[in-house]
Amino acid sequence: MTDRPALLIMQRHLAPLTSFLEGTYNVYRFWEGPPLEAEHDIRALVVAGEFPLDKHLIESLPNLQLIACFTSGYDGIDVDWCRARGLPVTHAPGVNHEDVADHAIGLVLAARRRIVAGDQALRAGGWTADSKLITPSLKDQRLGVVGLGAIGEAVARRAEALRMKVRWWGPRQKDAAWPRAATLEALARDSDILVVASRADEANRGLISREVIEALGPAGLLVNVARGQLVDEAALIAALRDGRLGQAALDVFEDEPTDAARWADVPNTVLTPHTGGATTEAVQGMLMLLLQNLEAAFAGQPLKTPVPGD
Repeated sequence: MTDRPALLIMQRHLAPLTSFLEGTYNVYRFWEGPPLEAEHDIRALVVAGEFPLDKHLIESLPNLQLIACFTSGYDGIDVDWCRARGLPVTHAPGVNHEDVADHAIGLVLAARRRIVAGDQALRAGGWTADSKLITPSLKDQRLGVVGLGAIGEAVARRAEALRMKVRWWGPRQKDAAWPRAATLEALARDSDILVVASRADEANRGLISREVIEALGPAGLLVNVARGQLVDEAALIAALRDGRLGQAALDVFEDEPTDAARWADVPNTVLTPHTGGATTEAVQGMLMLLLQNLEAAFAGQPLKTPVPGD
């Protein structure tokens, strides 16, 4: 092995990390081709947590010490599989949940108050003296939160400040300031707006099913700032096209980047390219934790933010 630990950055969109890492580490980028010549040198993978780990690749790196997840979420990482091989996983918790909640409320406002539609109408010359875009008030709208973790709680606080009526559902009961629905379908049925903020894993893939979408109904708005695989995307698109669901505002998608053509003729949508947590401050916080975890791992010290055990 070389004197400088070698790192392998797995996803192309993490390429900007290179400039912050290469002063201390030998940095390889997976999309440039698997670095076969360096397989004995690589001691950490730098990954985005929503992408599945390449287990075959991991097993080919005999001196790998760490899976360093740049993001807070790590749903693409089989943590138990890593632990069974003595391979710790770190992530970046508590950094961007408030920003994601801001984005969720922004999507609610954009959809319900038709901000994007208003902008498009004005630019197309559609604002005339005898036209007026009338939209519903957020006051007394019933907002259901799916998953009352850090993001869900932050969304609930903001919704309450906007005079909305908040309820939530999650698989486990917890002390909360807002009532918990008996089931997810009951929450959808009794909500005007449903915000998906839950952690994703294989067990809850497709959690927002056709039945949940139809329970939300033709006047309902579905907002997703969690993970795309939580929503049955085909069922969502079909429901929007035939009016069984009123609106959708999405920051995350089943496949990313999503194919623009998939959404070209889907009505009543506001779409953003997975930017909910991508603020300057959040990215700086994630970078700091990444650097601290890498330094600790190679110094034989306790990791700063290991993924917690169940």
